[in-house]
Formats: sequence, structure tokens, C-alpha cells
Amino acid sequence: MDFLPEEIENYVAKHSESEPQLLNELNHETWEKVLIPRMLSGHIQGRILSMLSHMIKPSCVLEIGTYTGYSALCFAEGLQANGHIHTIDINEELKTMVDSYIEKSDLRNSITNHIGNALEIIPRLDLTFDLVFIDADKTNYSNYYDLVFDKVKPGGYIIADNVLWSGKVVEAKENLDPDTISLIEYSEKIQADERVQNVLLPVRDGLMILRKK
Repeated sequence: MDFLPEEIENYVAKHSESEPQLLNELNHETWEKVLIPRMLSGHIQGRILSMLSHMIKPSCVLEIGTYTGYSALCFAEGLQANGHIHTIDINEELKTMVDSYIEKSDLRNSITNHIGNALEIIPRLDLTFDLVFIDADKTNYSNYYDLVFDKVKPGGYIIADNVLWSGKVVEAKENLDPDTISLIEYSEKIQADERVQNVLLPVRDGLMILRKK
């Protein structure tokens, strides 16, 4: 699915900060070598994540779903001095690629790459987060939310990607697959949660941003 008409996407890109050279290289390598490259945050969404990180100025970030490391590097740009990102992915095959780009960056000491099941790793992280980014298996979005909520400080943020799921979330209910159903349930869960302020941004495949009150 094309998220925006090509001419609009080109106009947006033309009037947005260019992605850093390292991220440009990672972008190209992901599209050349990795399965389902559209999972990458990419130029515009990456600059939005970087901007949000600069605005929030987090000291501790949790990312659930590393993929090839693009979004982790974007969030790292806005960290406070001595800030840190913990990123988790279950796909061990991508670890070498992710680690190589982390090592090439100026932020190599600010990112820890965890490999394994996030549902098992998160409870072991004795940390308080300023910012959490959920971008892993869609059927567990609500489970991830429940696991991290108490670890997010008041005034902290949780961002979830793909909540529009290529527009499937507004299709007839009889046509919905488990991922779509889970994403709808996640958005409804957030909307009903009086502990947060939330907004769903129609950026790319949908970013649900919430602030813990």
C-alpha cells in the first residue's frame, strides 16, 4: 500500500531534514538484503522519531522490535548526555547487521542490543523509561503495553508503530486477520485508558503516541 501519493511523499522529503549518511546506508542495505524492507522506519518517519526524541530528551529508552536498527539510531540522536537505549528483537539473524551499524555510529556506547523474546526480557530490565517504542509482533502490542506501563515514568511516552496497518483497521470485521484485530484492540485499549493522553498520527502506517499522566 502506498501511504501517500508519490508526488506528496517527494515534496515532504524535499522539505524535511535529510537522513544522516549512516542511516542512508542502512536504508539502502535493508532494501537490498533484508526480507520485508518496508518494515524499516525510513527517512521521514525516522526524522519524526529523531525530532520526538530531541523534544522529549530521554535518558532511558526501550525499543521493542529492532529490525535492522534504523529507529534505534534515530532515537539515540535525542538522548540526554549519558542516556541509553535498550532495543529488543527476537531475530538473531539480523544481529550482526544491527551491531555493525551501531558500531559505526557515534552513539555506539548508548545502545544495547538484546536478542530474545521481549515478553521475557522486559520483566528483567530493572529500569524506568522516559520513552518506549513498540514496533514488534502486532498480536502482542497490548501485552507489551501492560508490561512496560509501570516502568514508564509519569510524563513519559509510549509510541506504537503500524496502528493503521495499511488501512486494514477500517475494513469490514469479517475480513480481519489476527494482526489487524490485535491492533484495533490495542488502539481501543489506549483510547479507554484514563491514565494516558493519546493521539493517533496518520504518519506513514500510523503512530499512536501517548503520554503517561
